[in-house]
Amino acid sequence: MIVLVDVVEVRALDERRLWLRFSDGTEGEHDFSELLDRDWPMVRPLKDPEMFKRVFVSAFGVPTWPNGFDVDAIQLHREMSEQGRLHRSAA
Repeated sequence: MIVLVDVVEVRALDERRLWLRFSDGTEGEHDFSELLDRDWPMVRPLKDPEMFKRVFVSAFGVPTWPNGFDVDAIQLHREMSEQGRLHRSAA
């Protein structure tokens, strides 16, 4: 079953990890090391720790960086859920 969710809040924890809160009330940390190890043109700028930390939530509810790269919120939620990395927000 596909869960339709948006990211409602995001914060860089370091140069490879983000903390995310989703619209269904779950939150957790995700390590983007595997993505950042790729040599894709849109990913290269994110290898700079200062650029990675400039992540924000776009109007479409997805984690986005100033160079236009974004990550699908539904896929991210599914991966984090399957890995047991999501929990209900205390707030």
